[in-house]
Amino acid sequence: MFSSKVKIKIEKTLFQGLKAAAERGGYASTEELISHILEREVGETDADSSDEEVEQRLRGLGYIE
Repeated sequence: MFSSKVKIKIEKTLFQGLKAAAERGGYASTEELISHILEREVGETDADSSDEEVEQRLRGLGYIE
């Protein structure tokens, strides 16, 4: 079977910092921390887009000038 994971390359020093942060944060692995960070960032990006869309709709309806 194929894995549902992909590999990415990052600087070794950055990975070492992430590894230390994962240990301090109680994560099971560095990969778990990285996934959590990326999921949170993607969610924030999606939320920002949604806010912009709502604002544009409200402007179009004349509620916001």
